[in-house]
Amino acid sequence: MATPEAFSLNNHSRFQRAIFNFKDEHDITVGDYLLTRLEQLGVTHMFGVPGDYNLGFLDLVEDHPAIEWVGNCNELNASYAADGYARIKNTVGVVLTTFGVGELSAINGIAGAFSEMVPVLNLVGVPSTVQQISKPLLHHTLGDGRFDAYNLAAQQFTYSQAFLRNKEHAPDEIDRVLTDCITKARPVYLALPTDLVSAKISSRRLRIPLNRNPPAEDPRLQSSVLDLVVKHFQEAEGDAVVLVDACAIRYDVKDELNKFIKKTGFPVFSTPMGKTAIDENLERYGGVYFGSISRPEIKEKVESAKLVLSVGPLKTDLNTANFSYNIPVERTIELHFDHTKIQYAVFPGVGMKNFIPKLTERLKSFHAAASMLSVPKFFNFVPHEKTEIITHDFFWPRVGEFFRPKDIIVTETSSPNFAIPDIPLPEGSILVSQLLWGSIGWSVGSLLGASLAARKKGLGRCILFIGDGSM
Repeated sequence: MATPEAFSLNNHSRFQRAIFNFKDEHDITVGDYLLTRLEQLGVTHMFGVPGDYNLGFLDLVEDHPAIEWVGNCNELNASYAADGYARIKNTVGVVLTTFGVGELSAINGIAGAFSEMVPVLNLVGVPSTVQQISKPLLHHTLGDGRFDAYNLAAQQFTYSQAFLRNKEHAPDEIDRVLTDCITKARPVYLALPTDLVSAKISSRRLRIPLNRNPPAEDPRLQSSVLDLVVKHFQEAEGDAVVLVDACAIRYDVKDELNKFIKKTGFPVFSTPMGKTAIDENLERYGGVYFGSISRPEIKEKVESAKLVLSVGPLKTDLNTANFSYNIPVERTIELHFDHTKIQYAVFPGVGMKNFIPKLTERLKSFHAAASMLSVPKFFNFVPHEKTEIITHDFFWPRVGEFFRPKDIIVTETSSPNFAIPDIPLPEGSILVSQLLWGSIGWSVGSLLGASLAARKKGLGRCILFIGDGSM
């Protein structure tokens, strides 16, 4: 779940300040309403390609003091850039295209964001509401009157969709899909007709921030699940390890996790997709568990533990070394964004964002015993090879000495994705990869978005590893 920088009236634009001084019921356009919502969420850049169905909205973007337009060579690259931006900025990435030809070009990038759980707004400029009804033979259509064909396609790759049809319902629909985007960490689709861009509506709703928090949980259920989890830790006599995976990053529990490890002292490992969720300089961090191809000392430690607390698991083929985990369900507790699984029992509505802090308080008494558990040393070793040929065994550890704190490392599908997990990364660094969707070329566009987000957040260098044909 994305959690952008806190909204403050003092440091936001004249668009937002005007909201708190409105004088009539129709004081903002639909287009500016949308832009203000995006600004409130911390969006500073919008990616895309101009087209005649989105030019009116683009005029508003160009005039907006807080959101910068970033034109791309094509819509696919723009969707990749929005993906990379969202991952680093911890907010919504926005890709703007035109009707039909533009949105279909972007759809691979949107599908990748869905697969990888990245909050991206797929914003499309479409023909006017009148034309949607009369269905003239317009350019960028299929020529058979099916103006909804592209919306139907988008439904397969976005969590929710909104096709604005009148100004009265526009604020409701905009808020609905944006809320879905930031709470579900999935892309959403919004179609903006040309004649609604400048339609005037009330800005009253903008006084109420969009809800970024998980749904309210049943406190009795949460307490019962908490007691059950603590009981399993007690039965394991503290012989437990923590395994951090991709969804811990996607649903923004990195801070909660790092506090949990520091207060409880349990050994912690990550999966390839969970790498950099935990500070790799922590004394209790033991490296990357990668199923059957893990380092022997890591494999033994994880698989022999009496209890494994798996946080945000995403057990894909490439994240588990072809499903080669050797961790029995009977020794596993899984924390997900919307449920908790204890062995075979599933408890819907007990999500990890609210659960981890409470679990930290209950388990911090284990710190003395947990701190006695050995943790493999995760360090970088550069071999001295007697050859002029640069091998992977030498190259990646050597590159590891090049990284600095707060660097953003982007790895392309293929060799970089499988080599980087064994390289310790400095404090505050962020690894960006697409191990589940695996679209060749994604990393280049993603780097653009990540770089712009990194500049806004005061992060370090953005470094891309990619080769000819993704090798």
